[in-house]
Amino acid sequence: MTNTVEFARMNGLGNKILVVDMRGRKDVVTPEAAIALNADPATQFDQIMAIHDPKASGTDAWIDILNSDGSKAQACGNGTRCVVQALAAETGRKAFTFQTVAGILNAVEHEDGSISVDMGKPVFEWDKIPLSEEFADTSRIELQIGPIDSPVLHSPSVASMGNPHAIFWVDRDPMSFDLGRFGPLLENHPMFPEKANITLAQIVSRSALRTRTWERGAGLTLACGSAACAAAVSGARTGRTGRNVTIDVASSPIRQPLVIEWREHDDHVVMTGPAEWEWSGTLDPSTGAWRRDDEAGVLSQ
Repeated sequence: MTNTVEFARMNGLGNKILVVDMRGRKDVVTPEAAIALNADPATQFDQIMAIHDPKASGTDAWIDILNSDGSKAQACGNGTRCVVQALAAETGRKAFTFQTVAGILNAVEHEDGSISVDMGKPVFEWDKIPLSEEFADTSRIELQIGPIDSPVLHSPSVASMGNPHAIFWVDRDPMSFDLGRFGPLLENHPMFPEKANITLAQIVSRSALRTRTWERGAGLTLACGSAACAAAVSGARTGRTGRNVTIDVASSPIRQPLVIEWREHDDHVVMTGPAEWEWSGTLDPSTGAWRRDDEAGVLSQ
């Protein structure tokens, strides 16, 4: 297989991530390659994190993020933690600064292996999230699924964490809802001109939430870091929680919570959680053909 680059299959709290090393190259991982990789059960993913040479001084890399449908994503907190773990293992460094289309992200790996990512400031202005309709207060907008007199989901909080999010507050386990049916309708609702990530959030206590997410461009996902951040800030903004919470991601097989801090002094949201390396290989960024390192001679077409 020619024209290949190294990649690692990783996960962030179950969020399936492919970290692709595009450093030293001018090309990109194509949408066609992403779609082909996602079609193979062995390389199916939620996001591709493609590491490119830095574009701005003072940064370590430019990160290009692709969804499983080949579309671009602006942010992926769980994927960023995977990138940090991969680069920390390669370089021995612990702190990194990345640039994405959503802005600059600072991240650090701690001694216990957990990784903190500064996700920046949340955005609440309706036209910057963006929404297609003006709302003076985006902590609760008019949107519902189900009968008008007894909706299944209604009145979400909306925000951007570099990508648009709608948080629907529910009074029972998020896993008990048919998010696989509602998710596509809400992701593609006319209210969201750039589509949206859809999260169900249950209040467990003033300092704990339980969430499940339908991810824009990826569908039902085991975990979504930016959605956890959006839920945390929306909980604090609506008085449901404080500014420091743990997030139990209901759909994740890894029973370890995300820790979200919405800092008062600068309004930045800091997410701390795990990342896990699974296996590595090489792939063609133009076609998606790949080979696993420990399966020499076995090439996916």
